[in-house]
Parts: sequence; C-alpha cells; structure tokens
Amino acid sequence: MATLLYRLGRGAFRRRRWVTLAWAAVLLGVVFGAMNAGEAADDSDSMPGIESQHAFDLINERFPGAEAEGAGARIVLVAPDGRQVTASEYRAAIDTLVAEVADGPQVAAVSDPLDASTVSEDGSTAYATVTYEVTEDNVTDAGRADLTAAVEQARTSGLTVEAGGGAVAGEPPAGIGEFLGIGVAAVVLLITFGSLAAAGLPLITAVAGVALTLASIVALGSALGMSTATGDLAMMIGIAVGVDYALLVVSRYREERAKGHDALEAAGLAVGTAGSAVVFAGLTVVIALAGLSVIGVPSLTKMGLAAAGAVVVAVLITLTLVPALCGFWPDALLARRVRKARSAPPARRVRFRFRRGPGRGAARRAGEAGAWSVRWARFVQRRPVPVLLGSAVLLGALAVPALDLRLGMPGDEAKPTSTTERRAYDALADGFGPGFNGPLTVVVDARQADDPRSAVAAVSDRLAATAGVVSVAPPRFNAAKDTAVIQAVPATAPTSERTEELVHTIRAERHATESATGATFEVTGTTALNIDVARKMTDALIPYLLVVVGLAFLLLLVVFRSVLVPLKAALGFLLSVGASFGALVTIFQNGHGAGLLGVEETGPVMSTMPLMLVGIVFGLAMDYQVFLVSRMREAVVHGERPAEAVVTGFRHSGRVVTAAAVIMTSVFAGFMTGGETLLKMVGFGLAIAVLFDAFVVRMAFVPAVLVLLGERAWWLPRRLDRLLPRVDVEGEALGRRTPAPALAAVPDADRQDTVRA
Repeated sequence: MATLLYRLGRGAFRRRRWVTLAWAAVLLGVVFGAMNAGEAADDSDSMPGIESQHAFDLINERFPGAEAEGAGARIVLVAPDGRQVTASEYRAAIDTLVAEVADGPQVAAVSDPLDASTVSEDGSTAYATVTYEVTEDNVTDAGRADLTAAVEQARTSGLTVEAGGGAVAGEPPAGIGEFLGIGVAAVVLLITFGSLAAAGLPLITAVAGVALTLASIVALGSALGMSTATGDLAMMIGIAVGVDYALLVVSRYREERAKGHDALEAAGLAVGTAGSAVVFAGLTVVIALAGLSVIGVPSLTKMGLAAAGAVVVAVLITLTLVPALCGFWPDALLARRVRKARSAPPARRVRFRFRRGPGRGAARRAGEAGAWSVRWARFVQRRPVPVLLGSAVLLGALAVPALDLRLGMPGDEAKPTSTTERRAYDALADGFGPGFNGPLTVVVDARQADDPRSAVAAVSDRLAATAGVVSVAPPRFNAAKDTAVIQAVPATAPTSERTEELVHTIRAERHATESATGATFEVTGTTALNIDVARKMTDALIPYLLVVVGLAFLLLLVVFRSVLVPLKAALGFLLSVGASFGALVTIFQNGHGAGLLGVEETGPVMSTMPLMLVGIVFGLAMDYQVFLVSRMREAVVHGERPAEAVVTGFRHSGRVVTAAAVIMTSVFAGFMTGGETLLKMVGFGLAIAVLFDAFVVRMAFVPAVLVLLGERAWWLPRRLDRLLPRVDVEGEALGRRTPAPALAAVPDADRQDTVRA
C-alpha cells in the first residue's frame, strides 16, 4: 500500500499540470451534467415495516386522490378577550379569508370554520383546514406567499390569525453554517502551518471535492431518486474530511522537507505514509455512512450513500490533487522561518544551529519542551492510571442522562414563539386541548365484516371509551363504503409519554375489538408515525452498531496488526458517543442550559439523531484513531519502545489531530446558527461528540491505555498474523528503499519547528 501510494504521489507531483487539468475537466463535466439533468425526485419519507406507514398506504389505496401524506395547513382564528369568533362582525372577514385561500395556487379545498363547526366550546377559537393538491415538498413559494397574504389581511379585522401545518413551513432560517466552518478552518490552518499557501491548499481541495459531490448528486438525482436535500449531509461531511485529509498530507510533506528531502521525494513520502492513513481512515467513514442502509429507511440510505461518496471523492483528491498542487508551490508550503533558513548562507545556518544548543539532541529537547502535545504525552506517560480513570469517569458521568433518552420528532411546538406555526400550535392547544395538535388517525378495513357500517361504528365506540381519548370524530367512508377513517383526539400533547402509552393501549386492545366486529384497524397519523419511527430507530441501533463496529474492527485489525488496539478504539468510541447522548438529553430534552443555545422549547430527541450521531461520529473518531495511532505504530515498527512511541505519535500527529478536530467542530457547530431546533440539535450533537472523542478519548484515554498495555498493545496471534494481508500503513518498505537525506539540509531547530507546525 505505502509503495503504491508513494509512486502515486510522485507521479501526481511530476505531472501536476495534467492532474490538475484532469480534475478540472471532471468537475466541469459533472457541473455540465447537473445543469442539464432532469428535475430532482422528491425525498421519500416512507418508513417501510411500521404500522403507521402501512395505514398511510391503505388510505392512499382505498381513498384515491386523497394522498394521505399530502400537504395541509390550519388557519387558526382567535377572538379578542371576552368575544367569540362566531360574532356577526367577524363573518365577512372569515368569508373573505376562506375565499382568498381557496383561490390560491395548488389549493384543493378550504373548510369554512363556521359552517364546519370547527369552533371551540367557548367560541373563542376556530380553525379552517386547507388541503393542497401536492405534497409538502412540492408546495411552491407562491402558494405559501398567497396563504400568508390572506392571513395578514384577516388580521385587520381584529382577530388573531395564525397558520400552521406542513404546508406553511418553508425553508428554515439560514445560518452562517458552512461559512463559519470554512472561516474557522482558514484561521486554524494559518496558525497551524504559518503559511498562506499551506493554509489555503486544504481549503481549495475540500471545496473542490464538495462541489464535485454536490454536482454529482444533482446530475444523478433523477436517475437514482436523490434530491438536493440529500446533499446536506454530504456537504457537511465533505468539507470536514476534505480539510482534515489534506491537512494530514500537507503536514507530512512539510515534515519530510524538514528532514532534508527534496520536494518530489517529500510528496511521494507524504502520500505513501500519511496517504495510507487517509485511505484507511476514509474507509472507516465510508463503512459507517454506507452502513445506514441496513436500517431500511430510504431517506437515510440515500443520505448515507451520498455522504460516503463525498468521502471517497475527498480521499481521491487528497491522494492526487494535493501532491499535484504541492508541485506548484513546493517551498511556499513551508513555514516562513524554514524558507528563510533555506535561503540563508551555509555559515549563518551553522552559527544558528550552535546558538540553539550543543547538538541535535539539545535542539530536539528544546523543541519538545515548547510543544504542548509532547508535554501532555509525557504527562500521560508518567501518570497513565489517573488519566485513564479521569477520562473514563468524566465521560461516564456525562453519559448518565442518556438513560432517560426519549426519541420523537419535535414539531411546531419546538419552534420559536416568533413563528406563526408555533403561535397557531399554542392557540389550538388553548382552545381545543393539548391533544388536538396530534390526533390519532384510525383506518378501519371493514371488507370482511358482515355489516361494514355497524363494524366501523363499534370500533368508533370502543375508541371513544378508551381512557385518554377525549373525542372521536364521525367516521369518513370511502366510495365503496368498506373502509373508514376515524380521528381520535388524545387528552395529552403529541410528544407526551402518556400519548405514546395511549397508542400502545389502543393497539394492545385491537384483537378483542377485531374479534367482536369482524373489521381490522390500524393506528396512524403524525403522532403515531413519530412513535413508530422512534421504535424503529431504537430497534435498529444495536444491529447497526454491530455491523459498523464489526467491519471497522476488521479494518483496524489489518491496519494496526493488533487485537487490543481496535478493541480499545471501539470502547473509547462508546464512551464518547454515550457522553454525547447525555449532553443532548441534558440540554434538548431536560432543558438545562437550553437558553444558551437559543432553544425555547424542549422535548424528545429527534428519532434519527442517535443513528446519525453513531454513524458520523464513529467514522470521524476512527479518523483520529488512524491519524494518531498510525504514527505510534510507525515508531514501534522502527524500533522505539511502546511508551516512547506514544510520545513520538503525539509529537508528529498531536497538533494535526487537534487542528482537525477544531475544524470539524466548527463545521458542525456552524449548523447551530440556524433558527430551527432540529438543526441546532444536529449541529450540537455532532460538534460535542467530536470534541469528546478528539480531546478526551484520543488525547487521554487512548494514550493512557497504550502506555499501560506496553508491548501487549501490539500483540497479534501468529496464526492470525500469517492470515492477515500486510498493507504497510507505517511505510516500513519506504524506509528500506528511500535513501536518507542530508542532515545539513535544514537546521535541527528549524526541523523541529516545522514538525511541531
């Protein structure tokens, strides 16, 4: 592996113009294909294998044209204190509102709240239901603007008028997301490298990779059923890993130049060694993201595969375009201090060397003394037990709140009170009860019943008699009169645990009801769907972990040729992801510190969040594992004692891993700047998980375990050693074939400065 990549790096460096032109041609070709591609498909929210989805499908089958998952909206009208919406003075305003909304684009029907009797018992609140001819994703901005204008006009009558529902919500408020991530990355790279060229190169290649990925998604969207929304995760992951992988190769290039190698040889060695780590780090991320397909949710599968494609592109660009660009600026990538030292006359360099100390050993010790990563490694080396226990106890304590994790899908109740959707939600809850915002839809299939109408009536009566149900709407039959839809309103809010218990109770008593009536029924609706999705995600978590961790364990077993190192990596990951779950529960579910993030309403954690967090963070955690431990493995292969190899790994990779973690955290944290609670949750969860894994697990837990294990850390049974392929990530073959550079090429002190940078 190392030899092959060494040749690839040298070849890309030599033929830098052709390599750069080839990538530019590929990007232009894909962009041209995207510009001429067909319209992107709608994202499918289908959740195969759950009762709610089956009931939705039954509605669409038995009620042609009804579109169970079609767009809808509710316009809520609230009279001033002490008055009623049914008063004659408001009649004209309500009629005008209904007429204007009905004439809007894509609107199928609008119910008049006074004629439909959708008025609260005290007469203070009423609502009109708007149904659209298209799904929520296809409601146009013009349609939303027409609805908003009608609502604004109705407010002039003195009524409080708000609108909620899926058709109302447009694009979430944009944050500074990607711009914040790229800006912080630029600052971190500039501080790390001390060179504008070295700082700009990873950003250029990362942006090029993301642009290629997003253009590919658009170009293939129609053929593969992917929409532009599929690219959100791909963009986030692509920026993060693209910068990190290029950062690792550029850092190794500078290190090899500091050892005295010429630019061509340094590029080959950088790709042969650091490039090997990039390949296997990328494979772990691809495994974690592509593994989302085992869950069986089409939207998650598409997101995972698109993001995995972004990682593959980032790896290919790092192995080819990065060394090619190094060829255009071979010396500009070096720190200014090193460039000055190279341009100084030989006598001056000798005097500079002796001023810093009596020899290379003194220079090395001086360099180590000024490097925080080496000082920290020495500290861990001296006190491994306290560091190990401290990191484990800290993460374990933070993970405790995760035991109360509740999954769901926050709706309008989680939005800021400044939005009309949230105000409409609150008005309906005040006027009709908290459960009105999340009615249960019961689909009754009476085809096998002797008397379908009597069977449906019996089901309706049993629902009304169930504890926790406050009202049941009259059944709505299909044209064949053999299937009916019943709306049951719970007494509690949609995200309440009591509502979840009610759904389980209705389903548990179903057998007796079906036996007595001869009709079958299923429970669906947004509330029941969220409950079923949460259950599906929970059930899928363990199999997903087993698949991803198992495959990654085998990969790391081949990379490090050790049984204990992959086990330690998996255990450390579980600690960091557990602590991340605990932090999510503490803030977004329990509300402690929620105000600091601008979260106004707490509730259950998003159903897909655990799987997304596990998949993304596992892949990125293994990135840090490969970056850091591969240098330790390299030192062991070259004869260092295991404890000293830990220090060597930190000396060469500690600062790189730190910079990579800060960059990745900033990319994820940028998504917290949007107004949506769900975006804040995703951004916070990923950012805090990266911080825990990079700075607690990889910087404390991992080196402490390796110091305590000593030689045993690299133990591998002989039989397994013979069976495993040798991939030579540490570049041992390159050390045998590459001639040693002249030591006088760079002063020792400058060499240390470059390595530390």
